[in-house]
This record gives sequence, C-alpha cells and structure tokens, in this order.
Amino acid sequence: MFTLKDLDLDYKEVENRITSQLRSYVEKSGLKGGVVAVSGGVDSSVTLSLSVKALGPSRVTALTMPEKDVTPERDIRDVISLCEGLGVTCNLVDITDVFHVMQGSIGLKGDRVALGNLKARIRMVVSYFYANTESKLVIGTSNKTELLTGFFTKFGDGACDVAPLGDLYKYNVRQLGRHLGLPPKLVEKTPSPGFYKGQTDEGELGCSYDHIDLMLYSWERGYTAGEIAEGLGLDPGLVRRILRRVEENEHKRRLPYIVKVSKR
Repeated sequence: MFTLKDLDLDYKEVENRITSQLRSYVEKSGLKGGVVAVSGGVDSSVTLSLSVKALGPSRVTALTMPEKDVTPERDIRDVISLCEGLGVTCNLVDITDVFHVMQGSIGLKGDRVALGNLKARIRMVVSYFYANTESKLVIGTSNKTELLTGFFTKFGDGACDVAPLGDLYKYNVRQLGRHLGLPPKLVEKTPSPGFYKGQTDEGELGCSYDHIDLMLYSWERGYTAGEIAEGLGLDPGLVRRILRRVEENEHKRRLPYIVKVSKR
C-alpha cells in the first residue's frame, strides 16, 4: 500500500502554483487584497505566508481572534511573532464578549458542538467585516483533509472566497510549511479547533492525520475500505468510519441545493 512519501510533492512548484493563482484571483476580483484569520496553527500560518508572497504585506490583513480562558497565550504570541516576521500588521479581536452575548440571547447551554460552531461563525463574521471594510477577499485556511472529512464549520472557518490549501492533505501542508521556513513550533504544533481547552483535531477524529491522509489518498485511487485497512494495517471499523465522514459531509462542500420548481 502507500506511505507518506507517496503523498510528497515538489513544494517549490506548489508554492509557485498557489501564489500565482492566488495573485491572479485577487487581481481578477478587482479588490485590494486578502484577509486571513490566523490561529497560530500550521494551516493558517502557511496560508498567511503564501498570501504575503502572492500579494505583498501591504495588501494582506491578518486577524487573530482569541477567546479568553480558552485560547492559549502561546498561540497569540506565535501569531504576533509570525506577523512581525512577515511585515504584516496583526489585528487582535477578542470574541469572548460577543460569544457570551449571543449565547445568552439564543439560550444555548451544554451543546459543545453548537457552541463551538457559533465561535467559528463569529470569527468568520469578523473576517468578512474586515474584508468588506477594506475591499478585500477572505482567504480560507482549510486543507483537503479537513474539507473531505467535514472537519470544519459550515459557514464558519469553511466560508471563504478562495482556498489556497484546499487541494493539499494535512501532511502536505506541514511539508510546505517546512519548505517556507516557518518555525518548527508552528509546523509541529498539535492541531486544534480551539473551541474548548484541551481539544485537538486528532482527538475529535479518533485517528492521526497521517493515517487519515493515507486513507483518503488510497480511497481517491479506488481502493475499498477493506483493502485500505489491510494495506495500511488499520482497524477496518476505523477506516469505514473515516470514509463515511467523507460521504456524510458532502453537503458541507456544496453550494446550497436549489429546489427546482420550473419545468424548463
């Protein structure tokens, strides 16, 4: 079966392709640049770095949107340090008060998933406010692994105008981060949605990203769940569960379904 080396790419070519297409897309839009929500993780750090390479620091707005008592201080420091290194101004918007007001108004209690998604959507509202105000596009940070498995918030962190990392598995994003010279602490940081303390991507998914990437790579090449499990030495139930996520989350990757009423 496959190994992670089978997923490898020419990362200089990847950098060139992404920056070229991103620059072209922004220019064709007639807008002034892009807005990137930066969390301190590898995906948003790579996205910000590529955006600056494509557009220049003066055309990129960086946002970091922590929540009091949930967002680690080190993440905020990492974002500020990254922005300073790239010559980009870091706009810090604390979402704590807005979240508490909305939670109280709606009356949401105890549903961790819904509350987490609310936080992601608040952050996207802020991103689009900056984009509208500055006549820019929102540049998304989701990677291919997240998009396929549905590990993102619909109309939250999944909402954007352009997705530079959308065709790269998580493994490729990490490798691209190393190629771009990002600090190891960013590239190797444990991924987390940041909805509550101690939350991690892999804890939620129940599997390492490396294994998920290999499952998805094999599935895209026509292998069945059984063949993937045997070839990678993984539990068949785990493989079926991950591939079921791909099917069940198809709606999150599509534009709203339009109900047909015309016979035309």
